[in-house]
Amino acid sequence: MFTNSPSTSRQILTVTKLNRLARTVLEGEIGLIWLSAEISNFVCAASGHWYFTLKDNKAQVKAAMFKGANRNVRMRPKEGDKILVRASVGLYEARGDYQLVVEHMESDGEGALKQAFEALKARLNTEGLFATHRKQPLPEAINRIGVITSASGAALHDILSVLKRRSPLTEVIIYPSMVQGESAPSQLINALTVANQRNEVDVILLSRGGGALEDLWCFNDETLARHIAQSTLPVVSAVGHEIDFTIADFVADVRAPTPSAAAEILSQDTRALYHAVTQNRQRLVRAMQTQIQRAQQGLTLRQQKLLSVHPQRRIQHQWQSLDRLQLRLKHAMANTLSHVAKTLDDKTQKLAKQSPLLRIERGQNKLNQLDKALTSAIRNQLKDKQQLLGAKAGLLHSVSPLSTLSRGYSITLHNNSAITQVANVKKDDVIYTRVTDGEITSKVVAISRHK
Repeated sequence: MFTNSPSTSRQILTVTKLNRLARTVLEGEIGLIWLSAEISNFVCAASGHWYFTLKDNKAQVKAAMFKGANRNVRMRPKEGDKILVRASVGLYEARGDYQLVVEHMESDGEGALKQAFEALKARLNTEGLFATHRKQPLPEAINRIGVITSASGAALHDILSVLKRRSPLTEVIIYPSMVQGESAPSQLINALTVANQRNEVDVILLSRGGGALEDLWCFNDETLARHIAQSTLPVVSAVGHEIDFTIADFVADVRAPTPSAAAEILSQDTRALYHAVTQNRQRLVRAMQTQIQRAQQGLTLRQQKLLSVHPQRRIQHQWQSLDRLQLRLKHAMANTLSHVAKTLDDKTQKLAKQSPLLRIERGQNKLNQLDKALTSAIRNQLKDKQQLLGAKAGLLHSVSPLSTLSRGYSITLHNNSAITQVANVKKDDVIYTRVTDGEITSKVVAISRHK
């Protein structure tokens, strides 16, 4: 123990040692407790662990239920549920949080139902309704099965599927009834009475799918139990899942763990096998109970000897840390993706502004303008050249021999050469005289020279 006495040397703790000391005190002094509370802030982590707050109208406490324990909980907790939990008090050392580590959870009020169930079970057992000697054996051959259940329930679908696969020739007559709620017991009793009065089936299968204790409560009705006991037809009870037990299961001639299993049993002669399984199951249950009791005693002794952090607690704390890190990673990834998306959008907009398509379009427009200007310049230059050519052609024409011919002159040719003197020809040569509008062919008959 620590004291503030000046005479005592100071014992300085680290935060880690302080939290560990507080955890040891909480876990060692308080131990397991039962707590009735309302649930809030429920979170199911990706690891499968549950984190939530337990509260009443004046206070609240944090709680955790790890995957190894919550897989056995039949209910799915939600905000505002009134629950009953068995838990140990501890401390999450990493953050100094005082919390409960929940080992068992059930709906608040389920305890009262269980007490009523056990009381009725004990009373009917004392009356002998559960006695083995009064139970009827299943028929040697089962050709027609009467099913009492909801006509729209999953149990009927499972039963028909198994019978179709294993025994398609077996006939099924359905006596529809509600299997949940206040009016369900009377409807179940009426269906059972009708089936016995008609006496048209070899065996009756009383069935429904799984659910919470409240959902199955109509099968714990005392009047229904007495009608099952008085049935002249063998009754097989298959209510809920394998771990669910109702009064109807105990009073029926045969109890099947599930509706599908009941169909398996009724689709063949399994009386001897079922009897052997029942005996083995009872022996196994007794052996398991003995082993569990011994293991619990040994575990209690070892827990008392543990002074440091229990390995299970250390693992649980690490689970919590891992869950927190996973949440942080998820948020960080979301922020990073958002930043990357924004950056990508900005760069996309910048790229669009500098797109080669825009530059090409601007270049194309400029090229079109230059093409038009070049075409106009060529036309203007061609026009100027044409005008200059016309002027020079006119000038050339003015000094052309053809122009001279047009004024009354002519030119005489011999062998495509102009005759400029008499020496260029001789007698009998053929010569050509070109005038403005044609040529004249002549023959030299005489040559004379000017003196």
